[in-house]
Amino acid sequence: MVLGPRKLLQLVKTKKLVEGLSKRELENPEGAGFDLRLGEVYKISGDAFLGETHRKTADIKLVEKYVEGENRSILIKPGDFYLVTTIESVNTPFDITINFKPRTTTFRSGLFLRTGNVAPGYKGKLTFGLKNEGPIPVAIEMGARFVHAQFEQVLGGGSLYRGQWQGGRVSVLKREKQV
Repeated sequence: MVLGPRKLLQLVKTKKLVEGLSKRELENPEGAGFDLRLGEVYKISGDAFLGETHRKTADIKLVEKYVEGENRSILIKPGDFYLVTTIESVNTPFDITINFKPRTTTFRSGLFLRTGNVAPGYKGKLTFGLKNEGPIPVAIEMGARFVHAQFEQVLGGGSLYRGQWQGGRVSVLKREKQV
């Protein structure tokens, strides 16, 4: 069951479900969740390895970062791929998972969002892949709303997240054994 804004705002106040929400989301959220904002943009390079027991993600370089009060933006050219984080961070309890949808203006501009779900027990910023699959360059302002988070109840309780991305890290420096 998707949780509505009234329940979500209650959980923000009592459980810190989402931290760093904009005034707009705290006062008048739209739809059945929260819109999240662009916080950091990273270019990837090097190589990656996805093995049965070990993994190594690509090297990353911070390209742009949201700074409150400053108008910063990034131009994403056709074919460009970035890892991006949200300004907001989450604290999911054992009975809630989060799924994501791009805002329609995101894909109407040619930008496609690569997402996963957030498992119960995850705490930290959120990371997504963002690629310009359209034919035109797109400028996106840091702090712009780009993804909609929908929170769903896990009936019967969930298994708490125990992975290595806890806390919101974006990449790893070396090959790691999976937990």
